[in-house]
Amino acid sequence: MKDKKFTVSHLKQFKEKKEKITMLTAYDYSTAKMMDEAGVDTILVGDSLGMVVLGYEDTLQVTMADMLHHTKAVKRGVKNAFVIGDMPFLSYHISVEEAVRNAGRFVKEAGANAVKLEGGQEVLPQIEGILAAKIPVVGHLGLTPQSVNVFGGFKVQGKDTAQAKQLIEDALALEAAGVCAIVLECVPAKLAKLISEKLEIPTIGIGAGVDCDGQVLVINDIVGAYDELSPKFVKTYGHVGIEMKKAINTYIEEVRTEQFPEEKHSFKIDEALLDKLY
Repeated sequence: MKDKKFTVSHLKQFKEKKEKITMLTAYDYSTAKMMDEAGVDTILVGDSLGMVVLGYEDTLQVTMADMLHHTKAVKRGVKNAFVIGDMPFLSYHISVEEAVRNAGRFVKEAGANAVKLEGGQEVLPQIEGILAAKIPVVGHLGLTPQSVNVFGGFKVQGKDTAQAKQLIEDALALEAAGVCAIVLECVPAKLAKLISEKLEIPTIGIGAGVDCDGQVLVINDIVGAYDELSPKFVKTYGHVGIEMKKAINTYIEEVRTEQFPEEKHSFKIDEALLDKLY
């Protein structure tokens, strides 16, 4: 999809053609610009920014102000990718009216192409309201981080019969409501495959196996920004954190030993003019 705008219609087209959809999270202009130039199909401005950008323990403290601020920055760096704004905790739970209003802010104020919200049949009224406002919606099932307190931690979902049936029913209900795609997070691979086969809309997996119609990961994880252990489903493709620390350490050493700045990093002044200042 390089040099061509990826739109909501491409999501279903990719599924029909059995082409995998690529998605990454981004939270700032420069990262989004690099992703867009590399040719990623979709960019999720995830509420994961609470953990990887703002330093919170989970996503629950993230506000609409946070999300709009970062979505605006991402959108400024994008020409072709499909930008999805992640609706934060309590931005769609209180009422349908508030859900529609906040979804509208993502589109009107931040320029998002769609919004994502967590949950199954319990959030159908909100999804239907947002869709009625002509705003595309991406669903999110399985491990939904905003429900971490209910789940008792970050755990794989759908491992027993009741949970598996519920996930299938929720996925079908979301599709019937009109969502354009569904993120499946931390779902057993074979169950995610079954769900993907039952749906006409694409599934985007994160810890849900290779048979989803696309994949999403957090950019900070894939570039190795942190020393901490990553989740099992993450593959690290670089070691940016190590390289950044190396560069910072070298900078500190050179400043302290006056190796930086060198003459080539400095500006000159006419010596005659300088003499007049003494």
